[in-house]
Amino acid sequence: MIQSVLVANRGEIACRVFRTCRELGIATVAVYADADAGALHVREADVAVRLPGSAPAETYLRGDRIVKAALAAGADAVHPGYGFLSENADFARAVVDAGLVWIGPPPAAIEAMASKTRAKQLMGIAPLDASELTEDDLPVLVKAAAGGGGRGMRVVRELRALEDALVAARAEALSAFGDGEVFVEPYVEGGRHVEVQIVADAYGTVWPLGTRDCSLQRRHQKVIEESPAPGLGTELTATLHEMAVRAARATDYRGAGTVEFLVVGDTAHFLEMNTRLQVEHPVTEAVFGVDLVGLQIRVAEGGALEGEPPSGHGHAVEARLYAEDPAHGFAPQTGTLHHLHVPGVRLDTGYAEGDAIGVHYDAMLAKAVAWAPTRAEAVRTLSGALERARIHGPVTNRELLVRSLRHPEFVAGRMDTGFYDRHLPGLTRGQGGDDVAALAAALADAAVRRTGGAAAGPPPPGVSARLGGWRNLPSQPQVKRYVTADSREHEVRYRTTRLGTEAEDFPHVRVLDASAHVVRLDVDGVERRYRVHRYGDRIHVDTATQAYALDEVPRFADPAAQREPGSLLAPMPGTVVRVAEGLAPGAKVSAGQPLVWLEAMKMEHKITAPASGTLTALHAAPGHQVEVGALLAVVQEDETP
Repeated sequence: MIQSVLVANRGEIACRVFRTCRELGIATVAVYADADAGALHVREADVAVRLPGSAPAETYLRGDRIVKAALAAGADAVHPGYGFLSENADFARAVVDAGLVWIGPPPAAIEAMASKTRAKQLMGIAPLDASELTEDDLPVLVKAAAGGGGRGMRVVRELRALEDALVAARAEALSAFGDGEVFVEPYVEGGRHVEVQIVADAYGTVWPLGTRDCSLQRRHQKVIEESPAPGLGTELTATLHEMAVRAARATDYRGAGTVEFLVVGDTAHFLEMNTRLQVEHPVTEAVFGVDLVGLQIRVAEGGALEGEPPSGHGHAVEARLYAEDPAHGFAPQTGTLHHLHVPGVRLDTGYAEGDAIGVHYDAMLAKAVAWAPTRAEAVRTLSGALERARIHGPVTNRELLVRSLRHPEFVAGRMDTGFYDRHLPGLTRGQGGDDVAALAAALADAAVRRTGGAAAGPPPPGVSARLGGWRNLPSQPQVKRYVTADSREHEVRYRTTRLGTEAEDFPHVRVLDASAHVVRLDVDGVERRYRVHRYGDRIHVDTATQAYALDEVPRFADPAAQREPGSLLAPMPGTVVRVAEGLAPGAKVSAGQPLVWLEAMKMEHKITAPASGTLTALHAAPGHQVEVGALLAVVQEDETP
């Protein structure tokens, strides 16, 4: 039996595998890149082995180093997690050749199915020939042959964009999976992404464990998943199960895997088979009452799947919480995670309070999972938990998740993969009430400065927008300015009198109590409690069901922060991976033309010309590491005649 497992991965999935190992009495080994030296998965493992470097290509994608780490730590088995080398047959073979147990499917099954091109051939589906495409074939999808998670994928709607899409997809796939092979397939719009979880043993038993719907995606990466997939008829569900089992039997599959389909009406189109555990596996665990990691270990040890597949009960929904800004192209965010609490649901995460969120890896902070007897109850539970979540640190997609779960189309189970294409602008509009949140932040700040952090007493009854008075009262109004995550600015003006502090422009607000961290306000006759936490210039203001992040605007602008018109700034920290061919100062550029490509958190991001004009400066070069706000280039706009 397995005694010690090395997880060839990081973050949330490493912590997830460790949890099952602890329950089974199995020792755990972590590997870590330099950027992960203090990461949660390292702290949770029994022992850890360093992989020198930070980039995935020199750490988590180095199978030779990982095998050596397993042998050095005395592990007798390797679990690949998902992503990185989880679908790399050569790595699986190297693990087995080293005398270690591979907790995954046989290398031959990975070769047959982990490459999407070979999987389609096995299922009788031929990819398109990129060199022979015509306008009639559009739109098409350029897709990485290895890996998943939306990386190495580009939708092409114009033939002239095909070559750039192929180059970008190859580069992104090579960086994420160590394999730059891509292929082209028709892009079907209006379909649902539905998948079947299977588990197979070495004795011919294959369990189909229900369906999952993963249609809500951004950048082809799943955001919200659920099990079972809503609205599928009995006949279609049986067809999906049969096709998934057939794919597993065709490759002599063992362990956990997922067969993915695009469902249009009552027709299912085979997409691919993922020869690994999926990010969304917890919804299946919740519905079927199984531990999929435990089943993987049982099969790897030579155990059998006994009896019939378990029956599913109820409904489960999962939402992926990302450090990203949906209102600005889902730009990844970095910084310190000061506080993370999502009440009443399962929370799988690779971060703890105080951990740093860096640029090298995926932007996912956690997965929140809710189960209930019915879909409506599960959706309500999850949306309520996320609404009450307290996440202090970088900008996240929390509000997008809440609004998505409550959107009429999702509530009715009528969503498809174009959901965010249709609804993103409405789902990312600014929050209401952030002006009052700014007032609460200003009043808490006043309490800190006046009382040294001690709570102030309540004002006299009936006094509008006032809190306890102090000596040495300034006669001029104090002004505080805050800016929201979506760049809206709020100015709060207040004046201290002998009766307390009066806030201007808030006639509908009465201050009931205020201290350094809690402000109680009567807003239009409704009492609300605002909890205020400050981390540098970032202030988080939380109510029972709302969360606001505000940045304090300094009284005097920093001259160094001033930029000339047309400056292109890095929207995130990352690495410059490409610069447009032939680009140099003096070149003419067109509005919207891609100029620089940044890689951050394993995704490529295009920086485009803001207007047609002349490039007057270029500071970016391939390989350069840049911080957020770094000057990449300057475009001088053409004068309008």
